[in-house]
Amino acid sequence: MRITPAVLAAIPLILATPAVAQDISATIKADTPAMMALYRDLHASPELSGQEVQTAAKLAARVKAMGFTVTEKVGGTGVVAVMKNGPGPVLMIRADMDGLPVVEQTGLAFASKVRATTGDGIESGVMHACGHDTHMAAWVETAKLLSANKTGWSGTLVMILQPAEETGKGARMMLEDGLYTRFPKPTHAIAFHDAANFAAGQIAWTPGFALANVDSVDIVVKGVGGHGAYPQTTRDPIVLGAKIVTSLQTLISRERSPQDPAVVTVGSFRAGAKHNIIPDEATLLLTVRSYSDETRAALIEGIKRIARGEAIASGLPEDKMPVVEVKDEFTPAAYNPPAFAEKMAALFAAHFGKDRVVQAPAAMGGEDFSRFYRADKSINSFIFWVGGVPAAQMAKSAKGEVNLPSLHSPFWAPDAEKVVPTAAEALTVAALDILKKG
Repeated sequence: MRITPAVLAAIPLILATPAVAQDISATIKADTPAMMALYRDLHASPELSGQEVQTAAKLAARVKAMGFTVTEKVGGTGVVAVMKNGPGPVLMIRADMDGLPVVEQTGLAFASKVRATTGDGIESGVMHACGHDTHMAAWVETAKLLSANKTGWSGTLVMILQPAEETGKGARMMLEDGLYTRFPKPTHAIAFHDAANFAAGQIAWTPGFALANVDSVDIVVKGVGGHGAYPQTTRDPIVLGAKIVTSLQTLISRERSPQDPAVVTVGSFRAGAKHNIIPDEATLLLTVRSYSDETRAALIEGIKRIARGEAIASGLPEDKMPVVEVKDEFTPAAYNPPAFAEKMAALFAAHFGKDRVVQAPAAMGGEDFSRFYRADKSINSFIFWVGGVPAAQMAKSAKGEVNLPSLHSPFWAPDAEKVVPTAAEALTVAALDILKKG
């Protein structure tokens, strides 16, 4: 963990209330069996993005019973639960609800057997392969702890369950449905994500950019089809597409500073149907990752330039230029304002011990929690990681004996008995600090 003046300044305030910290830890420990029962239920019954109807209803009922004012169907299936408790900041705590179209292969006794159809019409198994079940279970426990301890804080608590994180739509849909106008607008927003690269129960954090801009870009490469034996009569879109794939790599290696991380990956190259036929077109599907808006714009413009330039070099006429489409649903980079991130890190280090809290480098994954800060940059926003790798697996990985499954893997099974209590405790400690009286 990086120790800065801001971190040092925060520690005396944190250490001033050890009794409260002990009470939280004891309550979390006592509540763990109930948390695990909820986690297993959520894990066994995942719902796809935008289809989280039963999940939302189940959890909305729980927080309503705690005394929250609950509004359902915000931005589709989203839930907003508000508790006003005197003057003070407005803290928003967010959990995402959706599962993924993945057939589970963890071997857990409560493994998902659910099947559903995606919005694209693909029928698949459904799994909480990204750990959103741990997010929701910790969210419910946090709501329980804070609602039962109203004498310990002052302000407004806005607990939200967000749909469709995996498709990058959910945060935008909730904002467009009046999250910041129909409900108290947050001064602070926090969330966590389980992690497949940190030991179970470890907390990781990143100041500044924490997660990347995520763009999906389609390139339709046009050509003139014909017989594979007579290529001189054609304009081969596969050869042109291959040139484009190769040239795209120079966007990173020769046009971006090595200190400005970015990724351009061609994840799919589709063309043709038979050995001896040159097709009329080929389609490339790209994922593009960056941090700053300036880098994102440069990459997208570079993709368009390279596709057009290679087409011209191949002798294609103007009406055969490649079509580059940037998908509307991009996920903005997640940014943790550094001073606030350092304060939260110091808080966690004081509460859990500095050995359990580490500073992590920014990741190239995406998270649409970013939109809540992007919609109003005066908000103190913070997303952190809670490690989920079981200790035995972490030890084997360190020795090179096993490869750890990643998030979105059908084999990802976090050590939920450490992830959920740790996350609930961290969220509660953070909330009590942000909403402390006086």
